[in-house]
Amino acid sequence: MSAIVLTPQQREQIEAEGVAAYPNECCGIIFGREISGRRIVDELAPVANEFETGEQFHRFLITPQTLLKAEKRCTDGRLVLGFYHSHPDAPARPSEYDRQHGWPFYSYIIVAIHQRKPVDMTSWTLDEQTEQFSKQDLALVQMSTNVDRGSK
Repeated sequence: MSAIVLTPQQREQIEAEGVAAYPNECCGIIFGREISGRRIVDELAPVANEFETGEQFHRFLITPQTLLKAEKRCTDGRLVLGFYHSHPDAPARPSEYDRQHGWPFYSYIIVAIHQRKPVDMTSWTLDEQTEQFSKQDLALVQMSTNVDRGSK
């Protein structure tokens, strides 16, 4: 799977949302484009964690309605590339619950928040054949507006 590319500011946004939601999980939608074999993130959209209140410390839910609204925003080659969420006081790797509820194609960025501090961030994709997650390269780059849009 191709690398997913974030700016340092986007990384900081995910970390800040994870810290703000602690001890619960934050979640959001990743928008962007696939360009030259890389997933270029151009927007992170935080969304409400719709999982039942007492379970949000270890679960997140983005409703189908929220995903449908996000998909409708995608035009001109822009895609929902995936989702991000936090793991409070847990590693930045998919849980068994994440594996059972994940979908192929999408990137899943996970930020580990330990005692209100971000400690790790990883990205994963779910293989449709094996139904297992594989680690995806996560690159941090400063990007100009032209690169973000895939222009030359």
